[in-house]
Amino acid sequence: MSSRFLSHDERLVIADLHRAGAGVRAIARELGRQPSTISRELARNGDPDNARYLPNVAQSLAERRRPRPRPGRIAANPRLRALVTGMLDDRFSPEQISRRLRRDHPDDPELHVSPETIYQALYVQGRGELRRELTRALRTGRTVRKPRRAPDSRRPRFTAPMVMISDRPAEVEDRAVPGHWEGDLIIGADQKSAIGTLVERTTRYVLLAHLGHDRTAEALRDALTATITTLPAHLTRSLTWDQGSEMSRHHEFTTATDIPVYFCDPHSPWQRGSNENTNGLLRQYFPKGTDLSVHTPDDLAAVAAQLNRRPRKTLGWDTPAERLAKLLTDSG
Repeated sequence: MSSRFLSHDERLVIADLHRAGAGVRAIARELGRQPSTISRELARNGDPDNARYLPNVAQSLAERRRPRPRPGRIAANPRLRALVTGMLDDRFSPEQISRRLRRDHPDDPELHVSPETIYQALYVQGRGELRRELTRALRTGRTVRKPRRAPDSRRPRFTAPMVMISDRPAEVEDRAVPGHWEGDLIIGADQKSAIGTLVERTTRYVLLAHLGHDRTAEALRDALTATITTLPAHLTRSLTWDQGSEMSRHHEFTTATDIPVYFCDPHSPWQRGSNENTNGLLRQYFPKGTDLSVHTPDDLAAVAAQLNRRPRKTLGWDTPAERLAKLLTDSG
């Protein structure tokens, strides 16, 4: 039996303390229960004639009052069941059914039902209140209910805490300070191969990380570390990525490179606009639906070099390679 119900042992304690003259609050403290629970128990399951409380009698009364399974409200009312079934056949949503019943039968509370009660009658196994095939009339067409969690109760995406893009330094946003990178994966046929892509926000300079068939977080961590540490420290200030599972080792990447990782909000690709644009350009070389593992690290370096030699309108028709070379010259 669920722990939210009083057990037989607890009823024995209630009887002893009640016989000894203890008050409701004292009994509640002893059992770790709410005073209202004890008060309700004494009122419902005690002997009203002589103010006694007999634990065995109380247990029997409680068990008889709690038959299982209880018929649901829709199953217990044939007229309500017929009305709900008819409206579901006409593809009314549960909310529309609930509102319509209240409007059409304002003086008959037996025909008032909440949308949640209708969903329960459709989805909860074993109730048999409404035909299972009626779920196909719902707009979602689901035969199994999809659980939802409130935003503040969602589980963390990764074991190591994420630092969100809202906490990224302001200097990243205006692109005035070089060394801030955006990253992502481009995925091959059947989700079985990938290439890591990195774009520097100020110069649009591209680096590609070889992954082949290994899309694990460990493989990405190592490939990014090997790729980005070829640059001087002042050109590796931060990395912005989406919340894909491949970046679950982000804290280890940061430890190895001293480069903080910032995460975009869910479903917000525009927060990595430069990277998204570059990935579109890369599809000229790596078409969708192809096996990306056939491309060697040398192939990726050749593609990145060619892309970095292409003039960009956003750079005043300079090339990313020219902009990066200028930064390296100025810093030298």
